[in-house]
Order: sequence, then structure tokens, then C-alpha cells
Amino acid sequence: MSKKSHEEEYDDYEDESMHYMLLVEKQPAGTARWRFTKNGIKLERFAVLPKFRNEGAGTSLVKAVLEDVIPHQKKIYLHAQVAAMNLYKRTGFVEEGELFYEANIPHYKMVYNGDLSLKNQNNS
Repeated sequence: MSKKSHEEEYDDYEDESMHYMLLVEKQPAGTARWRFTKNGIKLERFAVLPKFRNEGAGTSLVKAVLEDVIPHQKKIYLHAQVAAMNLYKRTGFVEEGELFYEANIPHYKMVYNGDLSLKNQNNS
């Protein structure tokens, strides 16, 4: 996953978003946020430190956010970096539309399909 500049990470939506920090053994391991948009609920700014990747931390973070947003009964979507798409597929998202670029990083829009039970998925 690519790094973004400080200016690209902070935007007009900071105050209206719900922010998350994933802790592993009391150490920060990842972050995420979500916010309401005119199109539903957008999940954003998922990031997991390299030493915690491929160990279930990202899956746990996505599941935690989904548990909070699903009760709102709105469309749930995100813009996934191509390198992270498998993470989102494992947690119930499907790609929609064409490849596009944000901050010079290739992305696909992904939408939560709601077909998968969060409780029955493994943490791989």
C-alpha cells in the first residue's frame, strides 16, 4: 500500500467521521474511519502497520467498523486500493465499476454485499 502526504490524509471530513484505532497488545496497529455521505456510509482511511499485516489485524478492523455501521441500514461502500482488495473481499465487499486513481494510487469502488455473516468468517 502506498503512503500519502500529510495534506492528503487530513481533509474536511475529519470532524464528522467516526475514527477507529486498532490496538494489538496495547500497541497501535491500525486505523480507519467512516462517515455518512449522500450515497450511504463510506468507509475510509484503513491503514495497518506493516508488522501487523497478514495476521488478521486488517480483517478485525474491517469487521469492527462493519459491526457499527450495518445497523444504520444504509449502503456501505469504500474506495479500495488495488493492493488491499482481497482484504475487503474477505469481509463481504464486491468491486463495482472501473479502475480509478486517487492520489495517484489505483482503486476500485467496493460495496458491501451483506451476504456474508461476520461471525462465520475466518480471520485470515
